[in-house]
Amino acid sequence: MNFEDCPQSSRKGLIDMKREETRKIMVGNVQIGGQNKVVIQSMCNTKTKDVKSTVEQTLELEKAGCEIIRVACLDIEDAKAIKEIKQHIHIPIVADIHFDYKIALEAINSGVDKIRINPGNIGVEERVKAVVDKCKEKNIPIRIGVNAGSLEKDLLEKYGGRPTAKAMVESAKRHTDILDKLEFKDYAISLKASDLDLCISAYQEASKIFDCPLHLGITEAGTEFSGTVKSSIGLGWLLRQGIGDTIRVSLSDDPVKEIKVAKEILKDCNLYSKTPTLIACPTCGRTQIDLIPIAKEVEEFLQGIESDIKVAVMGCAVNGPGEAREADIGIAGGIKEGLLFKKGEIIRKIPQEKIVNELKKEILKMI
Repeated sequence: MNFEDCPQSSRKGLIDMKREETRKIMVGNVQIGGQNKVVIQSMCNTKTKDVKSTVEQTLELEKAGCEIIRVACLDIEDAKAIKEIKQHIHIPIVADIHFDYKIALEAINSGVDKIRINPGNIGVEERVKAVVDKCKEKNIPIRIGVNAGSLEKDLLEKYGGRPTAKAMVESAKRHTDILDKLEFKDYAISLKASDLDLCISAYQEASKIFDCPLHLGITEAGTEFSGTVKSSIGLGWLLRQGIGDTIRVSLSDDPVKEIKVAKEILKDCNLYSKTPTLIACPTCGRTQIDLIPIAKEVEEFLQGIESDIKVAVMGCAVNGPGEAREADIGIAGGIKEGLLFKKGEIIRKIPQEKIVNELKKEILKMI
């Protein structure tokens, strides 16, 4: 039976069953694969050797809900910086490395928790074996990252001169074959593309072939607005088919916003229960309060809360409590005052200038 044919009540069970088929890897103390939980990742946009800036950004990402952080290692100095960075952060760190196996070895020596490197791109077999042996020694997994924009030339020629899902999966298979030959199974795979159809098809194809964890992402997705839309469609589609064990939303913006979007995607796919839900009306001529900035302020406040509480911000007292009856708590605007309600029942009236602060206090009491 296809996912789309399942009754709504059966879909979560299907998602649970399919996701558990992947084997698990450990990134520090965080498990990826072999469970229903989908792990949220992001990537620092700081220079890794700038330890202060990298630590500060990572701590902000931790606060937002990031569970694994990745940093770019362009040279040996970046790799060495990981040792000091780890002393000040609380989540596992991944080194993103291209081509140079010596950087990978240095990152491992610095205590990195995972490396992202493509075995087929780092040279002769002896170099690959050196990295793999070191990863085995330190129990460090590898992510193989296939990108539609950098496929091998022979694969592009084989599949008509353009990236295809089959070409991306074949590229991944080449890299996994190298690791399998070296008896190394502690790896995950990503197959990223900026084209939604291509990206979705590649992950669907990979899920039929590989039993390792899949790292989901729509690469070069765009700005906060366009990247959020594209990532929500692509990642949401895959997650609702039970595909994916960890995700990174890629935005051309502050990485903290990536976590915000990722949590919302997982929540709407019934895979993340620690994020509050904000219900807000679209405003109309009946609105009695300046609702848009209030909704944004409440949304920002809720970002720092781990709870499945539902909060409503409604523009008028006419429809507010009734339309948002499913909310645990909410406010509705009125002339010079607002209503505080819980589960659709009005609790009390509050002066308009105090309504947001009172709402925040009540939320903190409830959680």
